[in-house]
Amino acid sequence: MQNPISPGRPALPSPSRPARSARRRWPALAASLLLVAAASATVSPPSVSAATTSPVAVTVNARAGLATVPDTALGVNQAIWDQNLGTDETSDLLRAAGVKMLRYPGGSYADIYHWKTHTAPGGYVAPNTDFDTFMAGARRVGAQPMIIANYGTGTPAEAADWVRYANVTKGYGAKYWAVGNENYGNGHYGSAWEADDHPDKSATQYARLVVDYADAMKAVDPTIKVGAVLTMPGGWPDGITAGSDPGPWNATVLSLAGPKIDFVDVHWYPGGSAAESLERIGHIDDAAHLLRQQIARYAGPNSGRIGISFTELNVDTGRTTQPAALFLADAYSDLLENGVFTVQWWNVHNGIGTVSQVAGHTDYGDFGILSSGGCTADGSVCEPPLNTPFAPYHGLSMMNLFARAGDQLVRAGTDQPLVTAHAARRGNGDLAVLLVNKDPDNEHPVTIDYAGFTPSGAAPTVHTHTNGATAIATGQSGNATSRVLPPYSLTTLVLRPAGAVTGQPGAPGQPTAAAVTDRGATISWPAATPGRSPIAKYEVYRQNGAVSEQLGETSATSLTVGNLVPGSRYTVNVLTRDTAGRVSWSSPPLTFTTGSPATSSCGVRLTDTSNWGNGFVGAVDIVNNGAAPINGWTLTWTWPTTWQQVSGGWNANWEQVGRTVRVTNTADNRQIAGGGGSTSAGFVGSYGGPNVLPTAFTLNGVVCTVL
Repeated sequence: MQNPISPGRPALPSPSRPARSARRRWPALAASLLLVAAASATVSPPSVSAATTSPVAVTVNARAGLATVPDTALGVNQAIWDQNLGTDETSDLLRAAGVKMLRYPGGSYADIYHWKTHTAPGGYVAPNTDFDTFMAGARRVGAQPMIIANYGTGTPAEAADWVRYANVTKGYGAKYWAVGNENYGNGHYGSAWEADDHPDKSATQYARLVVDYADAMKAVDPTIKVGAVLTMPGGWPDGITAGSDPGPWNATVLSLAGPKIDFVDVHWYPGGSAAESLERIGHIDDAAHLLRQQIARYAGPNSGRIGISFTELNVDTGRTTQPAALFLADAYSDLLENGVFTVQWWNVHNGIGTVSQVAGHTDYGDFGILSSGGCTADGSVCEPPLNTPFAPYHGLSMMNLFARAGDQLVRAGTDQPLVTAHAARRGNGDLAVLLVNKDPDNEHPVTIDYAGFTPSGAAPTVHTHTNGATAIATGQSGNATSRVLPPYSLTTLVLRPAGAVTGQPGAPGQPTAAAVTDRGATISWPAATPGRSPIAKYEVYRQNGAVSEQLGETSATSLTVGNLVPGSRYTVNVLTRDTAGRVSWSSPPLTFTTGSPATSSCGVRLTDTSNWGNGFVGAVDIVNNGAAPINGWTLTWTWPTTWQQVSGGWNANWEQVGRTVRVTNTADNRQIAGGGGSTSAGFVGSYGGPNVLPTAFTLNGVVCTVL
């Protein structure tokens, strides 16, 4: 989120624009109030078809384990222009919502803020917002701090002094420290909203200084974790290389600073209408996958230690109304399922913006989860009284009721895109199911099927937040297998198991994959702890949507699986079964991607030769490894996502049907000589989300080696 220095929308390089709402900047006003103006938002409700008469099928698979909920999961931002930052009332509201991490001193203000003097030259600093006040509030909330060290106008020495004051002088035990905020927005890519006094504004310089910051800060307290700023895959300026940097921002920063950092820090503003923001939550799985790939590829040895934080999220449409609540709960759940260690909403208080009607209710255009109590500049519209919760506050509270620290998130899915589902398995045997109805006009009946869990016949505990509600309703009603979801609603069911299960074996440890080929892999895992009976075997399952498919079983702690599909992503879990038939919780998930054949009669290389943030020029090289010439050829591949498209090409005939691309020869390159002969073609590709390149190609029906 941007600092309140000057209002307006910065010019962005064409054709690459951030896949997020306009960069927000706030004017400094009187110390007692923060009145803001924001970019106007599209307010027309999304057009949806009438609800179908048949129920939505929901599948909850307790055997398909995802990430475990960390104790830092639910977060929100604090900002030094908010004089209510550390008040007891604010802190108590955050505590009630389950907030466990607070970020300070507030987005882009971090790059102009000097903690010793509690000043932000060029910006407004409210009274009662100094670091000690923030920490007192964080302790009252019961939340860990995430502190942003000043990169833009600060120094490594200043950051080290802050660590010394926080953890040595005051004993606060502040563990998480990020270096800067959105530093790719310093003009290096043509758009400058982030303060940066360094003459060299390249990604290379940022990465080099991150190393200096990390060394200086850890020299004071070696137990802290230091993070570097990355950009969201699929969002501006992902994929773009600027200046003399050796590659795009993420690759450059990770290559140079990877060995010194402990986490990466990413922001995401999906933008668009309410329906578009909610739909783009579907990008998260691929974005998280690409981030993990980038970290593994560029960050050096032991890169698996590097965590991922998402420290700013918000929407363009319906910021104080139900679309934001739905987005918050759905996006937080998906990010946590992907192993993100904290997700943080922007912001606690922010101030009134452009007022509109969204989904039948007044939306104040305020990025805060709590009302600032201010009015528009002309006094025509005022927000509710200070600290009145807005809809996203209730979305955050619903997350607190759904997923608790130590819960294991498990796979859930539906057959209706307007209804999404998430589930969490609790240590006491309970199962919580979060259901999100994104349809603003229609209720949806659902039927819920469970795998690996048998609910009791008792009425479940039900938490519901509906459009316009000022609180979450809680009661006991209905059953575990059917429910009617109100329009634009969040519903959490908490289910007891049919019977107490005791003596079950422990879950296997984190699996790893080795000897991954195009058709197979060897999966290994740490042994489980026996329960009441000896361990009989381990069962290995693949997650296929919300369904588990068994790949094999063994009494050992490794299994070689075969018959896999080249260039495909697999997520697997391991379960323990004892001699009495008791089954453990799922292991943590393992995700790996199969490769291409080690040898083949053909080879293919696809290269992203230039990128502008929502499109790229691709080059395709085809090599004939066979002895005989090829007379006429057809190359095919399938895009990993639905938002990738070939817009046009050359040196071949190009067509795309669905996700499948078909490339055929021209008269000029019909023949490819044997023994290493080759031909090349090119295309323009476009994408509306994370650009996951294909890793499997077929030439005349033969799977090729990827070069």
